[in-house]
Amino acid sequence: MDVIYKIMDTLLPFEIFRFTFMKNALLAILLLTPLLALLGTMAVNKRMAFFSDALGHSALFGLGLGVLLGISNVTVILVSFGILWAMLITRINRAGGASADTTISVFSSTGIALGLLILSGNGRFSKYSAILVGDVLAVTQGDILWLALSLVIGVILWAVLYNKLLLTAVNPQLAQSRGIRTNPVEYAFVILVAVAVMLSIRWVGVLLINALLILPAAAARNIARNARQHAVYSVLFSVFSGVCGLCISVPLSSSVGAAVVLCAACIYAVTLLLSRILRIRLQA
Repeated sequence: MDVIYKIMDTLLPFEIFRFTFMKNALLAILLLTPLLALLGTMAVNKRMAFFSDALGHSALFGLGLGVLLGISNVTVILVSFGILWAMLITRINRAGGASADTTISVFSSTGIALGLLILSGNGRFSKYSAILVGDVLAVTQGDILWLALSLVIGVILWAVLYNKLLLTAVNPQLAQSRGIRTNPVEYAFVILVAVAVMLSIRWVGVLLINALLILPAAAARNIARNARQHAVYSVLFSVFSGVCGLCISVPLSSSVGAAVVLCAACIYAVTLLLSRILRIRLQA
């Protein structure tokens, strides 16, 4: 890490990046945002925005279970619970019955209610309230290594599964006719989303994680002409929002996560306006 810090000192001769915690925060953002952006493109294509929101809300329940079970490693309990919760939602959705958005809403509200019930016992919720908004400035060197590993594995899996996922999202029957096992593919994707969301939740926050996952992908979709452009623009928008939000939040002494999401929201607004202008010109 010392070598990386020296390189950052050379490339970023700015006052705010002289501190180690700021370097760690920047590295975390550079590792988190590309993975969330790539997963976000498929979440948008598969109309799974509410799914990621339900996972984010369920983090409170996972944290509560960790407290009850005496598990001190927050990352382990969040990732483990997120995977189980994601698979359960997917299993019930595939079983039919209620509509997908209804099922996801039930899981989302249940997860956050159970989490609040457990964590607020004896007035202790203030101890865990930081998870609502996150704190990327609290990232450690150990966290950086986990995030780097997650990014590498996530990108590899996304590249391997992308075509199958896209075909499954567009036409499940056609995907099955071509020999694609849609169930394992879908479970693999939701597990990947669960891991990414739960790894990010401590630094982005329960209230903002869904926005960071969806907004860059939605903005990219406004102007992208094909799947490759969608992925590239989404990553660029996400990374830019992350770095810009970090730089803005420090002098304002405000939430980094909130600043990042607001930057992404501004990009979405601009791309939406551009897409409408282009559409009007094409129709003229």
